[in-house]
Amino acid sequence: MALNVMQMKLAGMISCKQVIRKVIRIQSDLSSRSCFLLRCLSTVPSSFKFSDLEVEVIKTPTAKPDVKSLVFGKYFSDHMLSIEWTTKSGWATPRIHPLKPLQLHPAAKVLHYAQELFEGLKAYRGEDGIIRLFRPDQNMKRMNDTASRCCMPNFDGEELIKLICKLIEIDQEWVPCSSSDSPCTLYVRPTMIGVESSLGVAPASKVLLYVIIGPVGPYYATGFQPVSLLADPGYVRAWPGGTGNTKMGANYAPTLLVGKLAAEQNCQQVLWLFGEDETLTEVGAMNIFIQWVNEEGELELVTPPLSGVILPGVTRSSLLEIAKSWKEFKVSERNVTMADVTKALQEGRLKEFFGAGTACVVSPVNQILYKGERIHIPTMEQEKPLFNRLMIALTDIQYGKVKNHSWQWPIIESQLQARASV
Repeated sequence: MALNVMQMKLAGMISCKQVIRKVIRIQSDLSSRSCFLLRCLSTVPSSFKFSDLEVEVIKTPTAKPDVKSLVFGKYFSDHMLSIEWTTKSGWATPRIHPLKPLQLHPAAKVLHYAQELFEGLKAYRGEDGIIRLFRPDQNMKRMNDTASRCCMPNFDGEELIKLICKLIEIDQEWVPCSSSDSPCTLYVRPTMIGVESSLGVAPASKVLLYVIIGPVGPYYATGFQPVSLLADPGYVRAWPGGTGNTKMGANYAPTLLVGKLAAEQNCQQVLWLFGEDETLTEVGAMNIFIQWVNEEGELELVTPPLSGVILPGVTRSSLLEIAKSWKEFKVSERNVTMADVTKALQEGRLKEFFGAGTACVVSPVNQILYKGERIHIPTMEQEKPLFNRLMIALTDIQYGKVKNHSWQWPIIESQLQARASV
């Protein structure tokens, strides 16, 4: 390489500065290729393993809260799961240990550049006493997709599910018994954060994955009541090419102000619109569903498509599959605008409008505040509302009233083995 550069310089083909730039560029290219080869040949663990789990049990268990006092996200169980990762060593040994505060350097990446993600799923105690997770494989896929988007490591989702099951097994007394008067579950919050202490804007070389769990009551303090929405086209939740289809904490902080503005106008949630045509995207942190008679005269359940600005909700996909299995009406994934909604209401075609998500399951909507006008939605006036039927069908699976469903994951090892043989 040096001989070729010298010949080029003597020939007057390039200047001294160009020589230096070319050498640096070649060295940089060689360095990048070397790093790539080293990564390919690396023996660091590509995932943690359940078989390596270490467990430390708390000496004095905490008193459990009264089921009737449960609210969403306030109480946590005695133990948590922690797994560290570094670029040098890969995934470390997974550990279940007593719940404790995190120790972070003030320069941790998560605190400055929001290199963070989380998931949300639930464990349900059935009337038969069996505790089940609901479609956790879907959460693991979404978690890995989000990790890739924010330059954090992937892992084997099956291994994390086993670890979560073990965590719940250890703290199974924290899984509340549910009833029609007090619908309660155990909420599971896997989280991954960049913890490297460096202010450089670059992917963290050190990451912490942890899981905390705790009993929860209804998401809304008012219980299962219809909500009103603020639809303000001046605010946007997500955009094409962004991260709206991932579950990053950075997606949620900018929505807090709009939620506060909605509350000041007696609205419980925000109806997020996008673009000049005011396309509906999400309701708060939920996916949208509308049942109407479309312009072709067909009874239809419609939800916005996964176009990159919408989170691929597990509840969303489950409701779609359930509705399609009934074969009673058309089920579509397509764009809906505010103009479509107002026109359908004026023509008496819109029947129901509801949100769906893990936290609230199904949330009916009875009003939209749009450009100063409160638009009435007749969701609660239907004789046999679809949202309620879908919710019952879904929760019957979640709580085990429907037996041996493929979406159910019992948390005890013997039960998991039985599930695998079904």
